[in-house]
Amino acid sequence: MLKKISVQQLTVGMHLKEFCGSWMEHPFWRTGFVITDPKDIQSILASSIKEVWIDCSKGLDVPSGEKAVSEAESDAQVEEELNSVASAAREIAPVSTAEEIERAAKICLQSKRAVISMFEEARMGKTVDTGGAKKLVEEITDSVSRNPGALISLARLKSADDYTYMHSVAVCAMMVALAKQLGLDEEQTRSAGMAGLMHDLGKAQMPMDVLNKPGKLTDEEFAIIKTHPEEGYKLLQAGVDVDPIIMDVCLHHHEKTDGSGYPKGLKDAEISLFAKMGAVCDVYDAITSNRPYKAGWDPAESLRKMAEWANGHFDTKIFQAFVKSLGIYPIGSLVRLQSGRLGVVMEQTAKSLTTPRVKVFFSTKSNMRILPEVVDLSLPNSNDKIVSREDPMKWKFSDLNELWSGQSKPTW
Repeated sequence: MLKKISVQQLTVGMHLKEFCGSWMEHPFWRTGFVITDPKDIQSILASSIKEVWIDCSKGLDVPSGEKAVSEAESDAQVEEELNSVASAAREIAPVSTAEEIERAAKICLQSKRAVISMFEEARMGKTVDTGGAKKLVEEITDSVSRNPGALISLARLKSADDYTYMHSVAVCAMMVALAKQLGLDEEQTRSAGMAGLMHDLGKAQMPMDVLNKPGKLTDEEFAIIKTHPEEGYKLLQAGVDVDPIIMDVCLHHHEKTDGSGYPKGLKDAEISLFAKMGAVCDVYDAITSNRPYKAGWDPAESLRKMAEWANGHFDTKIFQAFVKSLGIYPIGSLVRLQSGRLGVVMEQTAKSLTTPRVKVFFSTKSNMRILPEVVDLSLPNSNDKIVSREDPMKWKFSDLNELWSGQSKPTW
């Protein structure tokens, strides 16, 4: 029997099936577990969650004579109610990057915690619960629907120490945005997001000293790291009802269209659509992120370099769709305008890939900072335009990320 109860009725020994509320509101990355620690109950009581579903066939019931809020005969009934409530509460109307940034930062924080827990469970040999990640992917998908650039760009600001975990979050968001750009349906988009989140799960099986090594890997160490797709695939195989798309992307996201990738050396037509998507998203986040051994490249410069590799590494059509999903000058790119001013890209606009909103802050004519001003290059009365990308390493602006995001450093 499934029962909905007040959080005040929770006791150790109950099987917590589902929370009645947003995934963002409670402190656990998944449900479906027996409560064994009183601290877990205290964490739930401290959250904004007021009611939960318990499964009395897998744990304790409420005490005799104590009434539940409601009862259900099947998982389907619970799922239907939760989906109905969630759909009514979802906000997916388009908003500006500035409006989505704060919400995206919270999603990044929660997502990082969830991925850390997922990796820790995998390291301990526990079965991977892909179902527990669905709510996380829904939150990320909704953020991308409201504004494609906010969460993707924030996730790029990860520290080198957070790379392994936040990389999974960033690739999830980019897979969702790319799926939407390719016109995939809702179910395929969700699968793409889940695959992005799980694609590097095999790194949970890698030796920590190799995974977090601050310098260049030796040939022997790189050979170990190259086993992570197959290790991740094995972890997923041990799960229950795992989406084949997730398993495919986990195993094949390092394949290249010219056959030079790993682990199977597959060529163009042998690689699935979703694995090709995963390859593009994985590489972009890797080269734009700060790593222990190198600083991340500028977003626009990264796309330029990827375009040079495209014929051998990536599917051309998928790479072109990826560029459209981010913009030729992604958020955070440093650009020079025809007026001689330098600015950082804040947001894409509907008019053209070459006319984003830019925050200008430096004059190359006077070689000094100027009062920051947001310029929308897509407006009819705009008499300025982008003439080139600029290398941030050359200019050494320490506040470039703060200029577009409003945040001095990541809050996760």
